[in-house]
Amino acid sequence: MKNAAPSYLKHHFLIAMPHMVDPNFAQTVTYIIEHNEQGAMGLVINRPNGLTLADVLEQLRPDDEPPAACRALPIFAGGPVQTDRGFVLHSPGLQYQATLDLGELALSTSQDVLFAIADGRGPEHLLIALGYAGWEAGQLEAELVDNAWLTCPADPRILFEVPVEQRLTAAAARLGINLGLLTSQAGHA
Repeated sequence: MKNAAPSYLKHHFLIAMPHMVDPNFAQTVTYIIEHNEQGAMGLVINRPNGLTLADVLEQLRPDDEPPAACRALPIFAGGPVQTDRGFVLHSPGLQYQATLDLGELALSTSQDVLFAIADGRGPEHLLIALGYAGWEAGQLEAELVDNAWLTCPADPRILFEVPVEQRLTAAAARLGINLGLLTSQAGHA
């Protein structure tokens, strides 16, 4: 009998369990962009880093005043890896210099997407992050075995429509779980 193919979590949410102590991931929801035998990559979607798109644009185009709407677009701490690198997770359909089609979503990493957003020509739905979450081969699987995460299929409405402070609760609710009722103590039978 052949071994079943591994179950990968691309286009899923990782929901941190209440006992998660890693400060990079405690009380987070992470959207998984890629997961395969070589590892996994994702973006934390519920942790604004205090910057806005206007702050970033002031660095990229110092001679231009960013549009007022850019002051309302938060930048997220996408994870602890390459925190100086930007990622825009967005609705599909528009292509930029560096855009990866993820199926239901797209991921762009070039500055032209930021300029398009500022100029009112950007994607309808978007989330901008600095840094990403990364796992080496087998690392995420080991964390799942250790009950560090809950997983569920991603829902673009949670990414783009649910207020930031409600995303963790909304993602857990997709599983019928109230995180407030889970114990923060880990145990093994």
